[in-house]
Amino acid sequence: MCSAGSSGWSPAPGDKQPWLQINLNRKYRIVAISTQGIFNSYDWVTKYTLLYGDRPDSWTPYVQRGGNSTLSGNWNYYQVKRHNFHYAFTAKHLRFLPLGWNTQWGGKIGVRLEIYGCPYDSYVMSYGGNDMLAYKFPRARHHTPKDHIALNFKTLERDGLLLHSEGLQGDVLTLELKNSRLYLHISLGSSTVHKVEGLTTLTVGNLLDDQHWHYVTIKRYGRQVNLTVDSHTESAICNGDFTHLDLDTQVYVGGVIEPYMSHLPGKVNFRGCLENVFFNGVNIIGMAQQKEPQIRFPQGQKTIRYSCHDIMLKPLTFAGPNNFLQLPGVIRKPRMSVKFKFRSWDYTGLLMFTRFADDLGALELGLSEGQVNVSLIQPNKKKIQFGAGYRLNDGFWHTVEIVARDNFITVTIDDDEGSPLKITNVFVVRTGDHYYFGGCPKTNNTGRCETKLNNFHGCMQQIFIDNEPVDIDLILQWRWGRYSELLLGTCGITDRCTPNPCEHEGRCIQSWDDFLCMCENTGYKGEVCHRSVYKESCEAYKLNGKFYSGNYTIDPDLSGPLKPFSVYCSMGAYKGWTVVNHNRLDRTKVTGTMVDQPYLGDLEYFNASWAEVTALANTSRYCEQWIEFSCYKSRLLNTPHGQPFSYWMGRHNESHLYWGGSFPESQKCGCAINGTCKDTRFSCNCDADYRQWHSDRGWLNFRDHLPVRRVVVGDTNRTESEAQFYVGPLRCHGDRNTWNTVSFTKPTYLKFPTFRPGTSADISFYFKTTSDHGVFLENSDDRHRNFIRVELNSTTDLLFVFSVGDGIINVTLRSPWALNDDEWHYVEAEINVKEARLKVDYLPWAIRRFPGQTYVTMKFTQPLLVGAAKQKQRAYLGCLRGLRMNGVPIDLEGKVNDKEGIRLNCTGRCLNTTMPCRNGGRCMEGYASYYCDCNNTAFDGFYCHKDIGAYFEAGAWLRYNIRSEAISDEAQWAHWLDPHNFSLGYNQTSDEIEFSFSTTQKPAVLLYISSFVRDYIAVFLKTDGSVMLRYRLGLLTHKFQVSSRNLADGYPHFVNITRHNRTIRIQVDYTEPIKEHITAIEDIRFDSPKSMFMGRVMEVGDIDYDIQKHNSPGFVGCISGVRYNIYAPLKTYFRPNMTHPPVTVQGFVAESNCGAFPPVLGMVPLSDDPWYTGPIFYYIHDDLSSPPVITLLVFLALLLLFGGLYAIYTYLYRYKGSYSTNEPKIVESPSSAKPLTETLPRRKSKEKSLPKIQEELASE
Repeated sequence: MCSAGSSGWSPAPGDKQPWLQINLNRKYRIVAISTQGIFNSYDWVTKYTLLYGDRPDSWTPYVQRGGNSTLSGNWNYYQVKRHNFHYAFTAKHLRFLPLGWNTQWGGKIGVRLEIYGCPYDSYVMSYGGNDMLAYKFPRARHHTPKDHIALNFKTLERDGLLLHSEGLQGDVLTLELKNSRLYLHISLGSSTVHKVEGLTTLTVGNLLDDQHWHYVTIKRYGRQVNLTVDSHTESAICNGDFTHLDLDTQVYVGGVIEPYMSHLPGKVNFRGCLENVFFNGVNIIGMAQQKEPQIRFPQGQKTIRYSCHDIMLKPLTFAGPNNFLQLPGVIRKPRMSVKFKFRSWDYTGLLMFTRFADDLGALELGLSEGQVNVSLIQPNKKKIQFGAGYRLNDGFWHTVEIVARDNFITVTIDDDEGSPLKITNVFVVRTGDHYYFGGCPKTNNTGRCETKLNNFHGCMQQIFIDNEPVDIDLILQWRWGRYSELLLGTCGITDRCTPNPCEHEGRCIQSWDDFLCMCENTGYKGEVCHRSVYKESCEAYKLNGKFYSGNYTIDPDLSGPLKPFSVYCSMGAYKGWTVVNHNRLDRTKVTGTMVDQPYLGDLEYFNASWAEVTALANTSRYCEQWIEFSCYKSRLLNTPHGQPFSYWMGRHNESHLYWGGSFPESQKCGCAINGTCKDTRFSCNCDADYRQWHSDRGWLNFRDHLPVRRVVVGDTNRTESEAQFYVGPLRCHGDRNTWNTVSFTKPTYLKFPTFRPGTSADISFYFKTTSDHGVFLENSDDRHRNFIRVELNSTTDLLFVFSVGDGIINVTLRSPWALNDDEWHYVEAEINVKEARLKVDYLPWAIRRFPGQTYVTMKFTQPLLVGAAKQKQRAYLGCLRGLRMNGVPIDLEGKVNDKEGIRLNCTGRCLNTTMPCRNGGRCMEGYASYYCDCNNTAFDGFYCHKDIGAYFEAGAWLRYNIRSEAISDEAQWAHWLDPHNFSLGYNQTSDEIEFSFSTTQKPAVLLYISSFVRDYIAVFLKTDGSVMLRYRLGLLTHKFQVSSRNLADGYPHFVNITRHNRTIRIQVDYTEPIKEHITAIEDIRFDSPKSMFMGRVMEVGDIDYDIQKHNSPGFVGCISGVRYNIYAPLKTYFRPNMTHPPVTVQGFVAESNCGAFPPVLGMVPLSDDPWYTGPIFYYIHDDLSSPPVITLLVFLALLLLFGGLYAIYTYLYRYKGSYSTNEPKIVESPSSAKPLTETLPRRKSKEKSLPKIQEELASE
C-alpha cells in the first residue's frame, strides 16, 4: 500500500484515501507536530488533518481555533512546518490524513513528520449513572484561599454531575454537564442576615457529548476563578466578600448517592468516563485504585471499572463540498425502512435520496429551515411534500426513521413514538437498489440521484437500511458502497458560536463552516458587531451636521466594552454640550450628621453606569458641574486650617477638599477666590458658622476630578443645624482625543503598553506628511510571528499588514491622489475573524475577506510602537493625531520629547526655521527638513533668495505668451455668475506686479501686458525719469504716477503694483505705499491677457499713443525679479522646466544680477546656506560609536602608523649599510651594475670576508 523508509512516507498512487497511522504504544500528551517533504524530491503535503484517539478505530479530529480542522503543510521538500497545538491532548494512536499535495513536476504525497509530547499516566474510571466515589477531606474540612482542580471526561450524555461539595456556611462547589455545556457553580459563602448571595456561575463549551476526551481545569485565587475546557477559558469574580472556600467532610465525584437519595435534586449522575481527577494535587482515582481509606463508595455499588469502555458508534463526517455516501439496497421490496442519526448546523441539506424500482418515482429526505422535509416524486403526478420536527439543526444528535409502503408513509423524529407523522396517499413503493446519504455523486450517477438541495454537512451514525445496520468498517475497506469527501470513524462537528464571536451581545448563527452575527438592537454593526453605530459625543454629532438640541445616544469608547447611553445635547452656535442628568438635581436636606457618621449622598447618573459617564468626561476637552452647599449653622470645609466637615468625591473615588469656583485642592470656596466671603477670616461662607442661611456655590471644572460621585455632609448634629446641597448635571464639550497631536521630526517611535485586542481590533488616526513612506504603528510578539502594522508604503499606497495566524497578509488601499500632500488624512483599519479592511478619508473600503474557518490570534508581547517599526525601521516623519485603538484614545502628547524629535502639536521645520523662504516662496514641510518652493516666484535658490535678472542691449526685447487664444464667452459668463469659479485659470479682478530695474536710458517701457481685446497694463519711464502706470480696463485708460523721482539714475529700484478690484496699491523702493482708485463707472476685469513684453513692445495691432511714444529706442539696462501674478518670464527663459517654454527673445539678452535690488532681510548666513561646505561642517548621526570605542580606534590607528614607519625605517637602514660597505667603488651608475642574479652570491662571499659587517648586522 505504501513505501516508507529513512526518506519519509509516500503512499501508492492508486490508494484512493491514503493515511498514515502511528501507534505510540502508550498514552502521550501531544503538544505539537512538524512536517517536511520527501528528501530531494517534489513530494510534499500542502494540507492535512490530524486524528487522534485511544483506539485505532475511534478518532477525534484536532480542531484549530475558529473550527478549522485542516492544518497547513509544506511548500517545498526541505523546510519544516511546525504547528503548536493551542491545547494539549492525549492519545495513543494518531492518524495523518493528507488532503492536498504538490502536483507540479510529477509531485505526489510525501511526508516526514515528528510528534512532540511526553508520556501521560492515565487513571480512568467508568461511570454508568449509578456509580460514585467520594473523597473525604483531611480533618473533615477544606479551608483554602486558592484551589486547583483538573479532570478529563468523555460521554454521550448531555447531562451529568461531575463534582459536588458543600459547606455549612453556604459554600458550594458544583461542576456539571447541562445540555452538553459545562457549568461551574461556586460560592465562597452566603449570609441571609447581611443579604450576601455568593453563588457565581460560569458556563463554557458546547457539544461536549461527542464521546471525545475534554480537559477541564478550575483555578481559583481568592475571589478570582477561571474555568477552562480544552482551550476555552471563562473568568469571573465570585460574588460576596469572602476569599476562602470552606467545604465540609467530602467532595463527590461522578454523582451523589446516599442512602436517603439516589442523586442530587435536579441533577443526574454522570455516565461516561473520568480520567485523572486531581483536587489540589490529590489524585482521587489513583487513591481509589489503591483503596485508600479517604475514598468512599456507596453501599451496594457493583464492581468498579478502572478502564473506559467506549460504545463503538463509528460516526461519519460529511465535510466536503461534493460529499456523498452511496449504499446498496435490496431491489423491489414492497416496504422501505431507513433509520439514522444526524447532527448539523446547516439550515438545508440532502439527508437521504432513493429512486424506486420500475420508474415508480423517488423519495427525498431533506433538511430545510431546521425541519425534516419528505418529498415523494411520482411520474405524471403532483409531488407530495410534508415536514416533521422543529429546530433540528441545533448541533445535537437527532434520530430520523422513515417507513414507507403502498399508500402509507410514517416519519418519526427522535424516537417519539407518541407523535409520528403519517401520510396516506395513493402511491406504490418498490425499493430501489441504491440509497444516497448527504448528497448526489457528480460522476457515475448510475442511480439517477437528482436533487435541488445543497449537500448535507454534518455527522451521521447508526444507519439502518431495511432494519439492517450498515457496517462502517466494510465501507472503509471499499467493500461496501462508495463515498467521497467523508471522514469515517469520527464526528468533526464544532461549535463556532462558543465562545460567542459576536461582540456586544450580538446573536451568533452558524452553519457547518461559518457563522453570522445578528447585531440588531445592540447599538453596534459590522461582521462581528464591533463598530458602534453612535457618535462619541454631542460635539461629534454637531460636526456631522446635527444642529438641533435634543436627546441623543452616544458611545464615548466607540468599539470598547462600555455600552451606549442616552444624553441631552445642547447644540450652540460653536459648541455641542453633552448633558448627563442624575438623581440629585433636587436639593437634598441633611440633618443629624457628624464627622464620624456623615450623610453619604451618592449620585446615580441616568441611563449610564459610572464607567460610562467617566469615559465621557475623560474623552471631553472641557467639563463642568455646578455644586452648591446651603447652610444654617453647618460648617463646610472648616477653613482655614481645620479638618473638613463636608466634601465631595469624584472620578477616582478620592475626596476633594475644595468647592465650586475655587482651585483644585485649595481647601477654599469660590468666595475666597472672588473676595466676597461674609467673614474674611474664613475661606467659605458656611465656615463662619452663623445662625442664618448662607451658601457656597460655583462651577467645578477640573476635568480629571469630574464627574461628582458622592457628596459627604458631616456637621448637622447641633441644635437647629441644617444643610442642603445641590449638584447640577455634568456638562462636557469638545473632543480631547481628536486634536491630541504630535509631530515626528527624527527617526524615532513612541512606546505604549502592549495592545491586547482579543479577536477584533480597530485603529483610527489622522496623519499629515510630505514623506513618501513610513510606519504609523506596529505591535508584535517576541519573535515577530504575530504582528499588526499600518504604514504608508508610497505616495498613494496605504498598507495594513498583519500576521495573526495564517502567514503575512496585507490590505492595500491605492488612493487616486497623493497622500503625502501635507494635508490631514483620516485612516481607519479593522480586523476580525471575518475580514480585514482599510479606509482613508472618503474613499471606499479596501477589504480582504478571510475563509469561513479563520481564527485571528492577536497575542502581542512587545510594546505598541507609534512612529516606526522595530529598531526605528521605516520611520515616519510627519504629524499624527487622534489615535484610537479599539475605541481607547492613546495620549500621544504625553510622550512629547523634543530631544528625541517628538514635538507637541503639528510643528515641523517650517514653523521654526532660522531662515524662512523669501520673496513669496512657499515653505514645503519635510518635518526633519524643509525646502522652499519657488515655482510661483521670480526668484531661485534654496530660500528663493537669488534674483534672476537680464541685461538688455539696445533694441533687444523679450515676449512671454500668457494665452494662445481669447477666453470664450461661455467661460466669461461662468466666471461672471460665480466669481470663485477658477475655470479661467486666473483672477480677472486682481493683479500683482513686481520687478527691479536699473538703467540710465529714458524714455523706456519697463513692462507691458497686452490682451486679446484693447485692455493692457504698462509701466514705463518718461523722459524726465519718472515712472508711470497705465491701466486700460474697458473703454478708458487710467493714468497713475508710480514715482515722480528720476529713477533712471543707474541704481537698482524695486517696484510693486497690486490691484484688488478698484483699489491699486503702488510701492517703490520699500517706501510708504500709495493707493489709487479706479472710477466706479469702469469695468474692473482685465479680459483675456495675451503677452508680456520687456525691452520693447512688439505687439501686433494698435498700440496706445503714450506707449508708442516711449517705446523707442527701447530699454537698455538690467531688470530682474519680474513677476505678473504667477508668471515669471525671466525665470521661465533662464530656468526652463518645459521643452518649449512660451518665451521669444530678439537681440542680446543675457542673464545678470546687476539690476537686483538689495534684499531687505540681508544675505543668507553661511551657517544656514545648505550649499555652503566650509571648514566647519557639523555631522551628527545616531549610529556613531561611543567615546571609549572611538579612543581605542584612534589609538590602534596611531599604533599601526608608528609601527609601519618603524618597520620601513629599519628595512631601509639595513640595506643602506649593506650597500655602503659591500658595493664596488667602480659602480657609478645603475647601468654598470650586474644583474640581481649575479649580485646575490657575490654579496654572500663578501660577507664571509668581512666579519665586522656580520657583527654589525647581528647587532641590528
